[in-house]
Amino acid sequence: MMRRPLFLALLACASPAAGQSSVQFLPRYDFHLSADHLSSEDERFVWDANLGGDLDVIDYRLGRLRFAGNYEAVLGEEYHDFDPNQGSYLLDTSSSVRAGGVEFAALFHHVSRHLSDRVKVMPVDWNMLGLDVEHEAHPAKVTLRTRGQWLGVLLKSNVDYNWEATGNVGVQVPLRSSIGLIAEGDLRVVGVDGTRNRGTQTGGRVAGGVRFDGQAGAIELVVAAERRIDAYPLDTAVQSWFTAGFRFVSR
Repeated sequence: MMRRPLFLALLACASPAAGQSSVQFLPRYDFHLSADHLSSEDERFVWDANLGGDLDVIDYRLGRLRFAGNYEAVLGEEYHDFDPNQGSYLLDTSSSVRAGGVEFAALFHHVSRHLSDRVKVMPVDWNMLGLDVEHEAHPAKVTLRTRGQWLGVLLKSNVDYNWEATGNVGVQVPLRSSIGLIAEGDLRVVGVDGTRNRGTQTGGRVAGGVRFDGQAGAIELVVAAERRIDAYPLDTAVQSWFTAGFRFVSR
């Protein structure tokens, strides 16, 4: 009569260890909502807002199947205050392998750009496939994240892109239990096919701010300087501006 309770006790003790080593479904989800005021003198560019999420669909111990989506709305003041003139959809799907603290992933990347409250006579979108490399370190309580991507074009509509390389560095330094400093830098280089009489394009963003952590999420107050490639869907002009805004993010 004592064997069955003993067996159940051993099973209960072993279950957490077994659960930690097994495949996990939806183990992580990150959410973000942001709005930035732009210093541009062009009346098409006054506000930039983003809403999206990033989740691990399956973590299979050696890596993970990951999905990310984002909707970006750009607002101007051509016709009235808070005039939305364009929206962009981003969809990313990747499958990765972890090795030596670095994560290597095959990434499918889709971007579709649309005009809002304007006549749009042609599609503007592109699909890319390539490599995504990511690493996170924690020296002296500081969180350091680095990420790089190289992507080649599979299909495209009304853009001259051939390939894209991006790099990102993010730093978070805690000051107190719920307050910290953040800084990040992004670089984007786009190779083109020559159909629009221009060479390789370079853009980027440098930002810094303060982060306030809550129980389930955080708010970040950020200032930045940005150079954006093809800021408007129907022309190839580069726009540069300073921004100030906020982000709500999950923890």
